[in-house]
Amino acid sequence: MLELLNVNPSSGEPIYRQLHDQIVRLIVGGQLQPEDVLPSVRQLAEHLAVNPMTVSRAMQQLVDQGWVERRRGQPSRVAARTSANNASGSSLLAPQISALVEQAQQLGVEYDELQQLLKQFWQKE
Repeated sequence: MLELLNVNPSSGEPIYRQLHDQIVRLIVGGQLQPEDVLPSVRQLAEHLAVNPMTVSRAMQQLVDQGWVERRRGQPSRVAARTSANNASGSSLLAPQISALVEQAQQLGVEYDELQQLLKQFWQKE
């Protein structure tokens, strides 16, 4: 799982938020399944070369939102899916899509042109 996570310290988005959002996407996308064990805060901090308190903040938010379970003396695990954490991939993308559409409109990019760009990037995968 560690190889799936990365942060960009020069991004305008806080590191804890980047980490939180990436873990949520891994859960929603099915790369992390309920009951999967997550790396420790220390392991994540070392891998990402960030302060352990930053990782701890992201993990606490995941726990508070029901994505991750913590039990004393045991590693953190992905929580079972519930109505509280049952987001879809498309709902998680909505803010980025909205921003993309807004930027395209500001730049005068036509809908068909944007659709073609999306198709090109989709097919790169």
